[in-house]
Amino acid sequence: MLIYVDIIEKLSKALKLVSEEQDADAAVALMLKPMNQNFKVLFVKRIENPIDPWSGQMAFPGGKRDAMDKHLKQTVVRETLEETNINLRDCCHFLGTLTAIRSTRRPEMKILPFVILLDHEPLIKLSERELEGFVWISLRELVQNKGIAKFGFGEVPAYVIESNVIWGLTYRIIENFLQILKCLQPEFVWHAPE
Repeated sequence: MLIYVDIIEKLSKALKLVSEEQDADAAVALMLKPMNQNFKVLFVKRIENPIDPWSGQMAFPGGKRDAMDKHLKQTVVRETLEETNINLRDCCHFLGTLTAIRSTRRPEMKILPFVILLDHEPLIKLSERELEGFVWISLRELVQNKGIAKFGFGEVPAYVIESNVIWGLTYRIIENFLQILKCLQPEFVWHAPE
């Protein structure tokens, strides 16, 4: 348990404050679940939808800021609840945010990733109009399965774990997060037992 306390404390100090970076149009939840000396991350699979630029892709729960949202934390709480039925106000700790990232497909859109530690095993009920599946993947497994994915438009860097291909915006967010972890405690992700 000491390794978790140490890495959580370091992460909380290294990440931006939740209120610090609000200049974004959308927010996503990078949820961490402690598991056997490592963390698992929740990924969701978007349904196939011709009007969705991220149709069919693996992603983090989240979405666009609504006019009713006072801030992006409210956006990520609302969107995560709508998409997965996980209430981030219960048994969760907001550790901070990563730097907001621009979408390649929609360059005008800036997405703020929130890093959230779960204290429990959440009961997930997906929004059938937005998502078709979910998977928990350990940070170690991501690192071990970094590679290339081939699409009709070319090859892209990706994490490929069985039928789950994590690329694009979600890949870039995970890469940013792993770089922070590597700087804080290099042995944690790369050498932690499963």
